[in-house]
Amino acid sequence: MKTKTTVKWVLDVLMTITLLLLMGYQFWGETAHEWIGAGMFLLFFAHQLLNRNWYRNLFRGRYTSVRVLQLIINLLTLVAMLALMYSGIVLSRHVFAFLPIKGGLMLARQLHILGSYWGYLMMSLHLGLHWSMVLGIIRKKTGIKNTSRIRSGICFAAGLLIAGYGISVFVRRDFPLYLFLRSHFVFLDYEEPVFLYYVDYVALMGTCIFIAHYLSKGFRKLSKKKGDSK
Repeated sequence: MKTKTTVKWVLDVLMTITLLLLMGYQFWGETAHEWIGAGMFLLFFAHQLLNRNWYRNLFRGRYTSVRVLQLIINLLTLVAMLALMYSGIVLSRHVFAFLPIKGGLMLARQLHILGSYWGYLMMSLHLGLHWSMVLGIIRKKTGIKNTSRIRSGICFAAGLLIAGYGISVFVRRDFPLYLFLRSHFVFLDYEEPVFLYYVDYVALMGTCIFIAHYLSKGFRKLSKKKGDSK
């Protein structure tokens, strides 16, 4: 069981890094982008295989507000990834060029834009739903056993600052434009510094983590209060 958990965490870290690399298409080029995308598909399938019990338990047990939130985010992530897989294969000029696919390029481009931007947000929110476990691992590795209001307050303030900056990135990087397909082409700045680009995208990921983490935390507290009042 410990080995399986370790494999899951390694897989999640690799998927996060791969996701960031895929969003920086302009820095790595078309060929690398396709191979990284193919790697992402393999990682995603492995992730689904390791978490197959989630699918088995879909119609079991009671659906709390937290579980409904997890279901919505997980399903939207799955839809986005399927859209990316289909569109990536259709648009491929290198990895899947051997496949006899003709036509459907316009639809594939649209799906690729939608899948990329919705997928980035959904996968980041998905990470946020499991952020408590990430914090638990950090505490374990650093030997922190006691709780501290000061430490919690500092972490919250830092998270809030990152979230605020991430919201500005969301607007400045034209995410609403691509999320609702108001543009069929993505503007790419090939001269932008790689470091600054990824600072923005990590901050936006942090915003999603912050929202999902504290939203699920709030839902759990409400559910606990309801349970105590009965």
